[in-house]
Amino acid sequence: MTRRVVFLYGLMMLVLIGVGVFQSWNVAFGIFNLCLISAVMALGVNMQWGYAGLFNVGIMGFTALGALTAVLVSMPPVQEAWAVAGGDLALSFISLVATVVAIVFARRMVPPAFRLLVTVALVIAGYFLIGTFFLPATERIEAIDPALSGYLGGLGMPVLLAWPLGGLVAAGAGWLIGKIALGLRADYLAIATLGISEIIIAVIKYEEWLSRGVKNVTGIPRPVPYEVDLVEAQWFIDLATSLGATDLNEASSLFVKFCYGLLFIAVLAIVMWLAERALKSPWGRMMRAIRDNRDAAEAMGKDVKARHLQVFVLGCATCGIAGAMLATLDGQLTPTSYIPLRFTFLIWVMVILGGSGNNWGAVLGGFVIWFLWVEAEPLGNWFMATITAPLPEDSAIGAHLMMGAAYTRYLLMGAILLLVMRFAPKGLIPER
Repeated sequence: MTRRVVFLYGLMMLVLIGVGVFQSWNVAFGIFNLCLISAVMALGVNMQWGYAGLFNVGIMGFTALGALTAVLVSMPPVQEAWAVAGGDLALSFISLVATVVAIVFARRMVPPAFRLLVTVALVIAGYFLIGTFFLPATERIEAIDPALSGYLGGLGMPVLLAWPLGGLVAAGAGWLIGKIALGLRADYLAIATLGISEIIIAVIKYEEWLSRGVKNVTGIPRPVPYEVDLVEAQWFIDLATSLGATDLNEASSLFVKFCYGLLFIAVLAIVMWLAERALKSPWGRMMRAIRDNRDAAEAMGKDVKARHLQVFVLGCATCGIAGAMLATLDGQLTPTSYIPLRFTFLIWVMVILGGSGNNWGAVLGGFVIWFLWVEAEPLGNWFMATITAPLPEDSAIGAHLMMGAAYTRYLLMGAILLLVMRFAPKGLIPER
């Protein structure tokens, strides 16, 4: 770790401490926790782009899969839904497996000239067979107390288990997508991953039997204590009193954020350690060689597509872990909040600002950009209020400027990207 890295990270920590001193420690810890999650996402994108030059614009799709996994793992099962539709769901799954097996068997047995025709026929037949059981089952599930339930629920397991499982689910989706799309040129890969991300989010948004859709899943269990329990616990009251806290509600909220911060730091440290080990290994040097000169790497006998698939899956898994962490922190799954273009752009700015190809830079970029994204609006409101103070209260110009303050963050992100591309094209912490 160089002096530059220590200085930039120290400066970032001082800024967060300044937020705690001048605004609120609850605000500072809230920003800090989201910065940690953003840093994990930035590491996932850096693995794909910084290591291998893969332009993935489907980040939010894999993040949403991680969040969905948190629901499916931790929420209690809806027993009535399983009672009325469990049998038909099992039959639809068996039908799906039978269709896949039939297609694989048929493609091996029939002459090549008839393979496409037979495959299409089996896909159509399988679609109607699966729908015979699946569609009535989902209708019955969604009809069960739609205001409060209307979905299958989860497995009722500890939510911390959902974080690695979210990574595995996203990795599985990444493998399937990578097998199809990684043969495409960079710009076509970007279009394909963006489209696939939209499809994933649309499924989560509209398949209510699975995720409640736009009705949202709330009350995802926490891995940390609840504030209402803390304010009644004698040990916490004694601790808060010994630290000089006067407001137990504020102290309990701060304690919960602190506990989340410890968990997120542990996850980030593990992912960072693994990412650094991979980058400095022969595998990492091979990935960078493929990134810099694909033709030369292929001439040396490297299986470029297989290596791209590996790093694509690893990046998707990391984004899935971050998605499960985010859903756990929010305590809910809100599919409409996963906006691919907006937040994908934000994660890419993190990687570009921090330094593509450098894990320490990606993490720093996650902290800097998310901090600016959160603080841009209140700072914009303050700035507009300051410059419009001399104007009359009924001034149309003043009202227009104050209304535009909410969009300061978009202007700031664009300005940061332009400045970085002009003055620091390799990022704050360039790749060595």
